[in-house]
Amino acid sequence: MLKLGMKGDDVKLLQTKLGITADGDFGPKTEKALKEWQTKNGLTADGVAGSATLSKLGILLKEDVLIQPSNSLNYQKLSGIIPTTVLLEIPETASKFNITTNLRLAHFLAQCAHESGNFRLTNENLNYSPEGLRKTFGKYFPGNLSETYARQPEKIASRVYGGRMGNGDESTKDGWKYRGRGYIQLTGKENYRNFSRFIGEDCVANPDLVSLKYPLASAAFFFNSNNLWSICDRGADEATITEVTRRVNGGTNGLADRIKKFRDFYELLT
Repeated sequence: MLKLGMKGDDVKLLQTKLGITADGDFGPKTEKALKEWQTKNGLTADGVAGSATLSKLGILLKEDVLIQPSNSLNYQKLSGIIPTTVLLEIPETASKFNITTNLRLAHFLAQCAHESGNFRLTNENLNYSPEGLRKTFGKYFPGNLSETYARQPEKIASRVYGGRMGNGDESTKDGWKYRGRGYIQLTGKENYRNFSRFIGEDCVANPDLVSLKYPLASAAFFFNSNNLWSICDRGADEATITEVTRRVNGGTNGLADRIKKFRDFYELLT
């Protein structure tokens, strides 16, 4: 919750979202701007940024997600199955991002393992052929345009991700700077900004932190911010795995492998 009299980076983010001077001081001007925004968006105009207001603004506060994991997480049983570096990150990641059950952990790790080639890849591969561009990003490459972009990852990312997710247009190359990183590819300047706010390091200024330091945490941030845990909690059946896959992948690419990985992890964890 953010309200009159509070100060700090959280207030700055709120002010930025409201389009006013971000001085980090929640004073009368911020309260007035917030009430006006709440009125326009059908919320109670009380000038207090509670959970409903913050959610609609796309703001996630650290205190909203600091729930400790259950002591029954059996991640140690994955020793030798997943890289040690990943294994060592699980306890802290679980405590920060609501991974409170072995079922959630199995769903999460299965998706991460598939998306990253078994935790090997932390940067999006954008080295597409003309055919690959037409198949994967067809709407961005009408006619023969793919021919002039093929095998040029920076140009491809700048076009495909430009002008959305908080990125500037293609000419700014924001799409390349904020391309997919981490085990499930955090993408877009806005997502990097939100993650930076939560994790306490400036990944907007230094986006490589996502791939080098926070590949697992950034993936868990995506799950938590998008409430994928509520889907994971439905069970261990194929329908649930498929729905989680759709939310992560945007489709069902690699579904068979994701199902197999989930079953392998879940059997070990339980």
